[in-house]
Amino acid sequence: MTTRRLFLGGLTAAFAAARSHGAAGSVSPWQLGCYTRPWAAFDYRTALDAIAAAGFHYAGLMTTKSKNNLIVSVETTPEEAAAVGREASQRNLQVISLWGGNFPLTANDGLKRLIENCAVCGCPNLLLGGTDDKSAAAYYRIVSECCDYAAAKKIVMSIKPHGGTNPSGAQCRKLIEQIKHPSFRLWYDPGNIFYYSDGALDPVDDAAAVDGLVIGMSVKDFTPPKKVDLTPGTGQVNFSKVLARLKQGGFTGGPLVVECLTPGDLPHLAAEAVKARLFVNQLLA
Repeated sequence: MTTRRLFLGGLTAAFAAARSHGAAGSVSPWQLGCYTRPWAAFDYRTALDAIAAAGFHYAGLMTTKSKNNLIVSVETTPEEAAAVGREASQRNLQVISLWGGNFPLTANDGLKRLIENCAVCGCPNLLLGGTDDKSAAAYYRIVSECCDYAAAKKIVMSIKPHGGTNPSGAQCRKLIEQIKHPSFRLWYDPGNIFYYSDGALDPVDDAAAVDGLVIGMSVKDFTPPKKVDLTPGTGQVNFSKVLARLKQGGFTGGPLVVECLTPGDLPHLAAEAVKARLFVNQLLA
């Protein structure tokens, strides 16, 4: 619980002040958002429009129609990142999580650029995907070297279950405990627990391995054999039980960000985004 308090104390002034939009004047410990990933075939502004129109107040920056398929990356200038933050603000959205893709493993400058871009677009969390066994030593050395820099920028880096050396909560825990810094935590992803175990590991069971580490969650579902592009609540993940277990381990507030929706055209995605928001609200009711 100490690391959880460190995170809350260092980063979440905006989170603590975030108000529930379901009950006027009440304060919610949760920040419900949606990533841009379902609108990856479109300009990111189209995604932000749709996320705001669906009733979300938080946006996660991920994939988009661009040269490298990312909204913000190591190639993004601070000026460009700041402009992305302004686009979100103009839609009454706060950027809650940023997926920056890969960074060079030859020096820590690339990861520092991602941290800086995270800060200038007003996002408190940089989401990392991890790497494979071959690159793990260099990758996590750079993460470790950048933890103090992230803390100075009031950014927490988080790793999610994402294959390679980090397909499960237990393996993510080993990596986090290896670095031992409050600016490197866990972003849970129940859909990926199923996905990378070929359906063999239920996130309800895996969640017990991440007590005290979780600062946010990708609300992502799964159906066999390998499908995660679906609207939450329509697949195999028992979100109620997963969230209950995460709460038991200390995750009693923070970002819950929808990552995927069942694909379709823009009107279809608009309807699915609303369904996803209502589903998460019902989950918390």
